[in-house]
Amino acid sequence: MLLGCIGDDFTGSSDLANTLVKNGMRTTQYCGLPQADAGADVEAGVVALKTRSIPVEEAIEESLQALEWLQRQGCTQFLFKYCSTFDSTPEGNIGPVAEALADRLGARKVIVCPAFPGAGRTLYQGHLFVQDRLLSESGMENHPLTPMTDPDIRRWLGLQVKGSVGHVAYGQVAGGAETIAAALTREDQAGHRLIVVDALTDDDLTAIGAAAHNIPLLTGGSGIATGLPGNFRQRGLLADAREAWEGVDGPAVVLSGSCSNATRRQVERYRQAHLSFEVTADAVMDSSVDVDALVHFVEKHRDAVPLVYSSADPATVKAAQSRYGTEPLAHAIETLFSDLAGALAATGFTRIVSAGGETSGAVVRGLGIEALQIGPEIDPGVPAMRVTGKPLAVALKSGNFGADNFFDKAVTALGAQT
Repeated sequence: MLLGCIGDDFTGSSDLANTLVKNGMRTTQYCGLPQADAGADVEAGVVALKTRSIPVEEAIEESLQALEWLQRQGCTQFLFKYCSTFDSTPEGNIGPVAEALADRLGARKVIVCPAFPGAGRTLYQGHLFVQDRLLSESGMENHPLTPMTDPDIRRWLGLQVKGSVGHVAYGQVAGGAETIAAALTREDQAGHRLIVVDALTDDDLTAIGAAAHNIPLLTGGSGIATGLPGNFRQRGLLADAREAWEGVDGPAVVLSGSCSNATRRQVERYRQAHLSFEVTADAVMDSSVDVDALVHFVEKHRDAVPLVYSSADPATVKAAQSRYGTEPLAHAIETLFSDLAGALAATGFTRIVSAGGETSGAVVRGLGIEALQIGPEIDPGVPAMRVTGKPLAVALKSGNFGADNFFDKAVTALGAQT
């Protein structure tokens, strides 16, 4: 294994794996800390953790355990993957985990770049944009767990870390790999270990990757991995042999727990032509809806590819959090989706589409998935995936990703005809 990656959630990890596969690296996604060594043909390993919203010390400990496993596999470069909307709180977890990984590796010039132009995330003068809106005006300011109220990544990251934060502005990035490398050295000499790097295009990300050919640790969204396979290819280390993909037959279901603007549009679009069951916060907390009721609904409409969703608008979510508490409510909904996914797989559902980072983590846990084969891209950042060793295919979508018709496309992409 050449490149070792640590993701702070499951959807973001599949996004990263998708980027690496598209750029020619044989990649396997591991769900949680692997219990055995990787196969000899794996060039990039992505260890998907669920550390985005857990206590900081737990996130650090799990990330360091993943790093140790990747080091044992022979990796020479490491990437800490987080969401392209920098989902975090003023306390963490992005900054503390990045510092802990850098400490363990003795790394300097640690790049911080959440940009993903293919999904409309760009970074200019240290400020993160979603399409043509600042991050703080994109809807992410209403995220139920990690509300992003400041688009200045330098300032937000500065709240989370012990050291100072550097910056490579777009003027240097536009100059290409050599200019970027010189700017990183300048920021390093100024005492900045974590360095925010601007990016507006995929070409910028390729140049940043080339500049990082000898840097042990990078952090960012999946886009930052765009240029990394080329470094290994230039050294003659890649086989450049794409793994064959095969979808699966069988019934399908769509599960959505994201409340993002994009997912709510997708839910509304899908509901127009498909049967659906809305899971409200009140119904979960007073147990008027449980796994048995949801399984009954899905089984009754087994051939109709039904939707089960808990994707309320921000005002409704905030009101529910006030009534029940943010953490208890989130835990209850995630547990419900986890148990539901496991129960549906046990009754023969072989294609499961999941929307939302926390929801997808719960679904993976409920399905008991250990490793995933990466298939064709459904929408930017979201691949079809097949569970290693099982006739089960899944799509794990970040809440903010995907076109309005994503659910229909995903169900088709997971099928055997692909």
